[in-house]
Amino acid sequence: MCRLLKPGGYLQASLSVSPIPLLTDLSPQKMTGLQVNLSPLLEPLGFMKVLEWIFSIFVFATCGGYKGTTTILVSCKGVVNKTVTAAFAYPFRLNTAVFSAPDPTRCSGTWTDFHLVGNFSSSAQFFVTFAVLVFLYCIAALVLYVGYMHLYQNTGKIPLIDLVITVMAAFLWLVSTSAWAKALTDIKISTGPSIVREIASCKLPGSTCLFASVTSMGTLNVSVAFGLLNMILWGGNAWFVYKETSLHNPSNSTSQSSGIYPPTTGI
Repeated sequence: MCRLLKPGGYLQASLSVSPIPLLTDLSPQKMTGLQVNLSPLLEPLGFMKVLEWIFSIFVFATCGGYKGTTTILVSCKGVVNKTVTAAFAYPFRLNTAVFSAPDPTRCSGTWTDFHLVGNFSSSAQFFVTFAVLVFLYCIAALVLYVGYMHLYQNTGKIPLIDLVITVMAAFLWLVSTSAWAKALTDIKISTGPSIVREIASCKLPGSTCLFASVTSMGTLNVSVAFGLLNMILWGGNAWFVYKETSLHNPSNSTSQSSGIYPPTTGI
């Protein structure tokens, strides 16, 4: 307060300065802490991630849990229409599955054990292992979307990493599904009626073999369908992830790089 002296009295004038509020709400701890928000799950970015998580489960469940058998009927010396079975399962090392002898005498010593042809474990394991990795990544991404969406949107690098992983996942779904579909076609051939022509004991005089049955591979067909569906989902989701990056919104990255606090101005 200051006082100005004038003739016959004085004039009082006061000057007050209001305190500047502290920006406590923008502390680093609050900006990076857990903030649960389920609304991203209702948006395409989060909703498609939930679908990808569910369909990845279907992939490794339908393929990794398969067990089957192929059966032939053998007639030889002292044996008529004896059922002979070879069992196989994931990871489809068919060369370890064997048709054992139809009777203890091994058709009077003329029968030799026959193994199925082919080892398709590399394609099957690649397909299932990739599905499991996608399953785990979807869980991590959903935790990020639900609990740390503010960090996801305010940090330019995280959406870019998410975009790169999404594009790579779409490509790997294409590769792994194509490889598994080709392997499945070969598995059907190796366990189908054509195996009778490959068994040497069935070509001997007095011996006949007839193909009986093979376990349905409908679940394996479903696994291929889910693999293609996952490829489409991840390819489509790449667009929604791209929209969150600075590549689509360069203005956001510019504003973020300027800092949290507004620039100071002179008085």
